Amino acid sequence: MIDRRNRYGRTAARNHTADGRARRPHTTTIDIHAHIFVPQAAAHAGPHVNMSRIPLAHFASEQTREINKLQDGDRANVMTKIDQRLFDLDAMAIDVQVVAPAPPQCYYSVDTEIARVGHRLVNEGIVEYCSRRPDRFVGLGTVTLQEPELAVSELEYVMNDLGLKGVQILTNVDGQELSDPKFQPFYARAEQLGAFIMMHPNGFTHGDRLTDFYFNNVVGNPFETTLALHKLIFSGTLARFPELKLMAVHGGGYLPAYSGRIDHAWGAREDAHANLPLPPTTYLRQVYLDTVVFTYHQLAYMIELFGPDRILMGTDYPYDMAEYNPVGHIAGIDGMDETTLSQIAGGNAARLLGLNL
Repeated sequence: MIDRRNRYGRTAARNHTADGRARRPHTTTIDIHAHIFVPQAAAHAGPHVNMSRIPLAHFASEQTREINKLQDGDRANVMTKIDQRLFDLDAMAIDVQVVAPAPPQCYYSVDTEIARVGHRLVNEGIVEYCSRRPDRFVGLGTVTLQEPELAVSELEYVMNDLGLKGVQILTNVDGQELSDPKFQPFYARAEQLGAFIMMHPNGFTHGDRLTDFYFNNVVGNPFETTLALHKLIFSGTLARFPELKLMAVHGGGYLPAYSGRIDHAWGAREDAHANLPLPPTTYLRQVYLDTVVFTYHQLAYMIELFGPDRILMGTDYPYDMAEYNPVGHIAGIDGMDETTLSQIAGGNAARLLGLNL
C-alpha cells in the first residue's frame, strides 16, 4: 500500500535498474513534457469554465475528486514557482525543461473572447516563468483553437513576438475532432513556422464507463490520444502536412503498440481505406512520441519500431502520474548505447526546438 492517498516519485511499473543521475549522457538533457499553471489566466477564464465539459474532471468518482484536490494543493508551489522544481530537475538529471500550461488552461469550452484573453495571459505567463531561469526553461504556449483564425494569429504572436517554441493543443476542441477541416489553416501555419505542437489529452470525452479507479486518466487519457491520432491519419490531415512537428504525449497512447491493425484494415476494407495512398502507419511515423510509458519493454519497442529520432524524453512533471526517473528509463533498456541515449534524452528535442546548447 502507498503511505498516503497519492505520491510523487519513481514509478512502480518497473524495477529501476538504472539511475538517471549515474547514467546521464554528457550532452544536455531535455524534458519535453512538463506543465506549469498561470494564476492570472485562471482568474480571468476560470470562473467561466463549465466543469461538466471537462472530461477528466466530469467523469470522476468522489474519491478521485478528493485526491485531485489534494494534488492541486501539493503541487501549487512547483506549478507557479521554480525553487523546488529546480531541485527536482537536478534530482532527475534534467538540464532543460520544456514547460506547457496545465491542460485545463486550454480554455476551449469557454466563450471565444474570454478564451482569447485567457490564452494571451497564459502565453505571457509562460514567458515570465521561463525568464526566471532561461538556461533551464523553454516554453510552449496555447491558442484559441475553437476559432482557427484567432489560433493562427496567436500562434504567430507566440512564435514571432514571445519567442516560445510552439504550443500545446488538446486531443479535441470541446468535442470537435482535430481532423475537422476547419483546423487546417492552423496546421498549415504551424508547419510554415516550424512550431512544435504537443498534443495532450484531458480525459476521454465519453468517459461514463471510466469514472472509477481514476480510469479516465489511466485508460481515458491514452485512449483520447489514440483516437485523435486515428482521426488525424485516416482523415488525411497528416498526409497534407508532412512537415508538421506534432508530438503525441504518453507514448502516443495505445496506437503505437497496436499499429498493425490500422494497416490491416486499410488493406482489407474499402470503408477503412480512406483514400490514403500509403499504409496508415506511414503517417503515424511522422508523429513524435514521448517516453512516458513507464516500462523498459514498451519504450524499447517504440524505439525499434519508430526509430530513435522520433522519441523524446518526457516526464509529465509535476503530477503523480509522471515519470520521475526519465533518464534512467532510457538508460535501463538492454543494449542502450550512449549515442542513442544522448539523442533521446535531449538531442532530438534540441533539434526540433532549434535550441543552441
